Amino acid sequence: MEIDDSLRRAAASQRIAMERLLAPSEVTPAQFAVLQIVVAASGMSSAEVARLERLTPATMSVIVSNLERRGAIVRRPHPKNARIQCLEPTRLGLELREGALASIQSLRGRICAAMPIGAASGILVWLARVAEIEV
Repeated sequence: MEIDDSLRRAAASQRIAMERLLAPSEVTPAQFAVLQIVVAASGMSSAEVARLERLTPATMSVIVSNLERRGAIVRRPHPKNARIQCLEPTRLGLELREGALASIQSLRGRICAAMPIGAASGILVWLARVAEIEV
């Protein structure tokens, strides 16, 4: 099996597990990822978050609209550029993120437990490098 096949299968398996674990919270893995960033770095624009998550502007727009409609985030004008809207979590957004995070902690633990002892940091560095490869 080639490395790209293994990465694809691992990513698909992790995505399916995340979808199942997040389903009771009615949060998608992409929404959870965006909430994670908005909570950690409140005030970022949609474009900045999209770049971090490698999402297209159209996909990001749908995610933000859904989170906003749900009351999980709000858009505020950028202090220096009125055309830019900054994303901020609401109280509900913080609660959704915390509930979702609690749901996936066991998955993270199982993933880490499947790694060879002492290999986690090297694997994380390697995955970060793989994520930066441009075609």
